[in-house]
Amino acid sequence: MSETGGATAGVREVKSAARTVELLELLAERGDRPARLQELADELGVPRSSMYALLQTLISRGWVRTDATGSLYGIGIHALLTGTSYLDSDPRVHVVRPYLDEASQALGETIHLGRLDGWSVAYLATRESHEYLRTISRVGRRLPAHVGALGKALLAERPDADLPDGPYEARTPHTHTTRAALAADLAATRSRGYSIDREEGVLGIVGFGFALRYDAPALDAISCSVPVARLTPEHEEQIVTVMRETRRKIETTAPSGGAPHWRQAG
Repeated sequence: MSETGGATAGVREVKSAARTVELLELLAERGDRPARLQELADELGVPRSSMYALLQTLISRGWVRTDATGSLYGIGIHALLTGTSYLDSDPRVHVVRPYLDEASQALGETIHLGRLDGWSVAYLATRESHEYLRTISRVGRRLPAHVGALGKALLAERPDADLPDGPYEARTPHTHTTRAALAADLAATRSRGYSIDREEGVLGIVGFGFALRYDAPALDAISCSVPVARLTPEHEEQIVTVMRETRRKIETTAPSGGAPHWRQAG
């Protein structure tokens, strides 16, 4: 489950294209922290003059933006437009969205749809609770797969032999940071049929994740996030019941043919 591709099927990687993608990914990861020219050149190991020329090209096309002084750089609006096109063109996202609405209304909690992307999960849709919830899962956000309910639900669909050796990044004191600890958690996930994230990604938040098995192995999952303060045994039972039924409806409805079966990177 590598994060980045290289040459595919023996085709030589185009260096300039790879550098452009690496730059856009770096700017996207920085979020609201704009970067200076030298920072970008150093991070990607590119001569300052080459980085400047690449930035100017991308600025002219709307993929990168700069401030009034021309010294700070951030991701541009065309990245958003392209990301929106991805969501709009995905038939499974279209199918899942109404069921996210149903589950959110039934439970009064935040519901997510995520897709495995290498060793991370990308959030494709979110329905926020009306109650206060400190969320880290806006659409387009990527989180390590070992951290949350979505990722663990999807990792449990795969053999433990695929897991990286570790140690893994800790987001809270409860995050599984070793291969052995994560493997034990995934075994429990397989046994019960869904994953549980007990404050592993965000302190005070518990998540329940359910893999959507219209692909084999599953690439997509749904989850419910709830503050610990609202999680009684009765509410947990309700969440599991509603989310299981939501998964059943989605798997019954989601297209299994008639649309391209896109190959995943990595």
